[in-house]
Amino acid sequence: MTTQPRSAASATVITYGTNLIVSVLSLASVLIVSRVLGPQGRGEVAFLTVMAGFTSNANVGASEPPLRPALATNSVVLALLLGVLAISVVQGLIAAFPVVAGPSTSALRWLTLAFIPVLLLNLYLRWLVRADYAFAVTNIAWLVTPVANVGVNGLLALLGLLTVGTAVVTWLAGQAAGTLILVWYVARRTVGFGSPDVGLMARALRFGLKTHAGRVMLLGNWRLDQWLLGAISGARELGLYSVAVAWAEALSYLPTAVKFVQRPYLVRSAPRDAVRQSAIAFRVGMVATVVLMLGMVLAAPILCVTFFGEEFRASIIQLRVLVIGALGMLALTILGNALVARGKPVISSVALAAGFVCTLVLDIVLIPPYAGIGAAAASAIAYTTAGALMCLFFVRGLGAEARDLVPRRSEIRWLLTSVRRILRRRRSPKAGETLADR
Repeated sequence: MTTQPRSAASATVITYGTNLIVSVLSLASVLIVSRVLGPQGRGEVAFLTVMAGFTSNANVGASEPPLRPALATNSVVLALLLGVLAISVVQGLIAAFPVVAGPSTSALRWLTLAFIPVLLLNLYLRWLVRADYAFAVTNIAWLVTPVANVGVNGLLALLGLLTVGTAVVTWLAGQAAGTLILVWYVARRTVGFGSPDVGLMARALRFGLKTHAGRVMLLGNWRLDQWLLGAISGARELGLYSVAVAWAEALSYLPTAVKFVQRPYLVRSAPRDAVRQSAIAFRVGMVATVVLMLGMVLAAPILCVTFFGEEFRASIIQLRVLVIGALGMLALTILGNALVARGKPVISSVALAAGFVCTLVLDIVLIPPYAGIGAAAASAIAYTTAGALMCLFFVRGLGAEARDLVPRRSEIRWLLTSVRRILRRRRSPKAGETLADR
């Protein structure tokens, strides 16, 4: 059964709205944990979730619907096999370099790593279900984890029972619940689980080896800095930095929503039309992101201190530095997605590799002397470098023109009007507010 596709614009709005809800709930969960456990406890929770997320076939599913039942079963098999491989690699690294374990206990670390196959299956099935245009189902599965985090963590905090262990277990349970929703949908409402197809699995692995390297490096740009910061500077520094990251990641929600929705459309579109759709999404995203960047820079003291407390004041400068890399992340997400959808994952991976290497080198150089600020600077530089390369590869690889990526006058006018409104509100003090208050 194939779901009838809704318009790309409508699906994008709904997915972006879901992303915003997820972000609000996720930030509420971060707020609860941070307020109760402080920077140290927040850092320990962040370290374990980053470890799982960093270690954890849409094109085939979208372009060849008859293969989806076999793809669904292959997803289960590959999640198990690759999950065990990922666990073995992480444990091998910890055995060779104990500092990799960071501020984590052995029991919680093993529990977290054991869920890696579940996280992988969640990822595979989300792309498979999106290939059927069933964005509502993936949005529901997406919401489960933050809803569970806020509800359970909030209740435990009120009862005085919130700990690092309960916060991590709640996050893992939410991920498992989201995966079960996707398994149920595939089994009962859509293609079902067919017989495994070794030939198709080999084909998917060949394509996956080209795309997975890029995904790992993209996750490296997102999460490696936190892993290294926790291992090098400790849980408290990671706790401060994780709050800045939680706010800065809000800038990635719009391009992420566009990526999820655009992938099946780009796979089916003619080459020229795919370039046009991607360029429009990038230009509009650039204008919107600049407005959001300015707002976040101005609001950083409120976001970090008013919400999380005086202990998190050091997060302000980290957030403002991280925001600089938002345009690079926009390019990596939207233009990289276009390259993968059009069968050029290796080109996309080269740009991501440049960002990954930049992140790794700069983290090693900057984190020891500067802790969180060094990690933020490394990420901002890496995102910007990799994003510039992705723009170049998009133009060269898909036959676009550089001017296709430049916002139009109408888009710039909209941006300037929005900026003026933000600054006007900023300059207009509220009743009883002094300059020092602001």
